[in-house]
Amino acid sequence: MPNSTVAKVARGAGLLFTGVFTGFLVAVLVLELSLRGFDRHVYTQVRQVELDSLDKLAVVTLLPALITTALLVAATFRQGGRTSWWMLTALTLLVGILALTLVINMPINADQLDWRVQAPPADWASVRDRWQIAHGVRTGAAVLAFGALIADATRTPDSPHQGTPAAPPHELPAAPEDSPLHQRTGR
Repeated sequence: MPNSTVAKVARGAGLLFTGVFTGFLVAVLVLELSLRGFDRHVYTQVRQVELDSLDKLAVVTLLPALITTALLVAATFRQGGRTSWWMLTALTLLVGILALTLVINMPINADQLDWRVQAPPADWASVRDRWQIAHGVRTGAAVLAFGALIADATRTPDSPHQGTPAAPPHELPAAPEDSPLHQRTGR
């Protein structure tokens, strides 16, 4: 499967979903960093707007990226082939992003949905900072995972079936009989 049509489609889908997910995380990071200059009321209102649908976008991009990458790794192992370090790195990073999201970001998201815009909790800034640090880490990991998938997709396989190898010197083809080389060497 590593070079089959199915693998190529899975690789393309993995790149697409990982790229969209990474772009989404970068955009949210820029927005979040922009919010640092605003007060607790503005931050709370914008976070609640973010939480209205952005979590859905994260799910519909991260999960397919993770699944397609895992399927490619599993298929390569199952066929006894070597999985590239790039693909394994991307898979590890995507799993780490999912774990970080489940352990830190999602519980904070759920908590922030209950915040009142006019009266955010007293510790709103420390909660914001924890969320933003975790988000910054997962954004960096997503950029690295996307880069690893690009590197994997553009690498040249080590396969001997790529092109025609040069013939060893003792098996060089003979020169045409009417060529000067053949007349000098007899080959």
